[in-house]
Amino acid sequence: MVLAVILFCGCKQEVSMTFQAGTYEVTTQGQNGDIRLSVTFSDSCITDIKVLDQHETPHIGDIVYDELIPQIIKANGTGVDALTGATVTSRALIKGVTEAANMANVSDSEQFKKASLPKAEQQPVEGVWDVVIVGAGGAGLAAAAEAAQQGNTVLVIEKNAEIGGNTLVSGGIFQSVMPYLVWDPAHPDAKTGVGYDGKTYEKAKSGPGCIKDLETILAWDEKVFDAAYYQAHPYEPGNIEELAPHGVHAEYLPVLKALKKEITAYLAWARPKLARGVPETDLTLFSTKNLHIFQTYYGGLRQSADKQEWVYSDLPMVNQMVEQGQELKPWLANMGVTFLERQIIIVGALWFRGNKMLGADIDTDGDGTPEHYDGNWGAYIMAPYTTFIRANKENRVLKSTAAKELIEEGGRIRGVKAVMADGTPVTAHARKGVIIATGGYAANIRKVIDTNRYWNQDNLTMRMASTNRNSQRGDGLDMAEKAGAALTGMGWTQLMPLSYTDYGNLAFGSVSDAVFISPKNGRRFVDESLERDVLSAKAFENGVSLYGKRGVYLYIGGEETTEPNETRGVDVPGKQYACKPAQLPELLKSLRINVSADSILNTIRDYDMAVMNGGQPADVNKRYATNTIGNVTRRKDGTYDKSTYSLENTTLTIRPLAPATHHTMGGLVVDDKRHVLDANGMPIPGLYAAGEVTGGIHGGNRLGGNALTEILVSGRIAASSVTRDGKK
Repeated sequence: MVLAVILFCGCKQEVSMTFQAGTYEVTTQGQNGDIRLSVTFSDSCITDIKVLDQHETPHIGDIVYDELIPQIIKANGTGVDALTGATVTSRALIKGVTEAANMANVSDSEQFKKASLPKAEQQPVEGVWDVVIVGAGGAGLAAAAEAAQQGNTVLVIEKNAEIGGNTLVSGGIFQSVMPYLVWDPAHPDAKTGVGYDGKTYEKAKSGPGCIKDLETILAWDEKVFDAAYYQAHPYEPGNIEELAPHGVHAEYLPVLKALKKEITAYLAWARPKLARGVPETDLTLFSTKNLHIFQTYYGGLRQSADKQEWVYSDLPMVNQMVEQGQELKPWLANMGVTFLERQIIIVGALWFRGNKMLGADIDTDGDGTPEHYDGNWGAYIMAPYTTFIRANKENRVLKSTAAKELIEEGGRIRGVKAVMADGTPVTAHARKGVIIATGGYAANIRKVIDTNRYWNQDNLTMRMASTNRNSQRGDGLDMAEKAGAALTGMGWTQLMPLSYTDYGNLAFGSVSDAVFISPKNGRRFVDESLERDVLSAKAFENGVSLYGKRGVYLYIGGEETTEPNETRGVDVPGKQYACKPAQLPELLKSLRINVSADSILNTIRDYDMAVMNGGQPADVNKRYATNTIGNVTRRKDGTYDKSTYSLENTTLTIRPLAPATHHTMGGLVVDDKRHVLDANGMPIPGLYAAGEVTGGIHGGNRLGGNALTEILVSGRIAASSVTRDGKK
């Protein structure tokens, strides 16, 4: 038998295929909704593929079109490999084109699905750089920029098809108090402050409930933490009123004492104003570095499920994160990043100290005029990437390249061996050191389950989704462990309650102006202001099993929000539903949620009335309620004109959500210079780590917004350590 070889439209086939010539439209399900394609065939080849409509995440899912469409056309079939880090979108595109081929009556459907491009023989890649970094997410690129700024040549190895890592799918907000935006004891009545850039900004206002938390901390018992008490009594994470009488771990006592002095000064200023009727929301916000440190402590203080182990954040590391977090704004701004000059609160952050970037203005094409790059892509990816790639012509990124092992010679780590997606071997030698910045392992559900020390094991199933990129498997941990690195905190994984029920994507959203509703009874079941693990645990208790997920509940907000990332009042297929209260019964039926619409609406009314009256809702108290769900006019001082309130005319924003794996607190043991340590606590020469791949910093639960602060700070520290050590 002679195999026919057909050369047409750039394709090469060992078996000829025929099609009914024409253009066919298909719709396929992507990560974030429908992808609509137009596929054109001649009688023997694909001649064109157009994307008519899509909703995939920029720089993550949408890179599939530019990468895979040319391959599919050239191969004349869909046997091409999915892109690492964009598997769902890759499969959706492949499925859609395959369906179009079937519509075109392809003569051999199985051959069409197998048709791929031949693997070209590649020459091995080998080179020498001062610093080799594994991982091009936020930590890796921060390290790359800092290392390049210090005069090093840098290679970054990235497994995914595009740089950005998990930072691209994060909320993009880092926690750090900006002194010029908050209350200043030297100028207590100041309404404005001068920022790092010399500009004047309005100071932030206090949130409702802040005074109560400050008073709880002021009364915190200074005795040594009484762990024995919790052998006989249940520990309630997030309940600081219950926790405060039982003391504090000794190393955090100086922080607590210093914080109490700061709070005392603030309350001496604030209480007379409150007594005169000034609303709390009209007071200047109190926030200090000590408050950030102490909240990171109690927000991460956790007891294992068997009550035999306690974990909490490492004080020197937290001090370092908070102190050096103060330098991030000017460092990023010098690279072109712009900010929303506010102090905002996000889910699980515990305070109003979030810094939201607006993107970056960078002259990437060299014409003298900066181009604007939005959001996380601009601020945390393009800004540091441009800085390091321009610093030296030897600097480069190898994408679609998986690091496999560390090179050890003479008792020192001297490089990395890796493999490109096409099989090309890479040997990267490092003169000064290797930085591992591969992120966590939250997408490795098997590893999360096997290491678990915290969660009710019944709630962790292999069907659980993750907010993480699917590439977050723990590769860096495995590689470093083989080189003798020690691990810590592996039993503690944070679950994110704001996760869509399909693929687990992070549902960006404010919790200070939304409610969590149980599908069992239509009532609120938790203070939405609490830590993420507390919200997730309550979702498991009060949610239902639906759509293959456990702990499904309803997130309901109004038309407007203070969260810059969030869009409300519009439909997002399969994820978000916008409806008037009168339409709620029909929506609940379509969602297969068997609860009375009236019970939900009554819950919302009760909540809104409590917020407007400055009280607490009937179901569960709430620390920080920044707005109602129903529409209402607010006066200049932040109070509500209740006569204008209307729920009936409000467009509700409704999302069925469920907990998903989000952040792994476990990882490599490092010191404060980010040297990776072995089982004896000794540094492994030439090996450093930064970001979520490291362990022990956040204790048993990470505060919202602390991750970005830590990965940027630790990336810069690791780079500085490599430079300093390389001079010895």
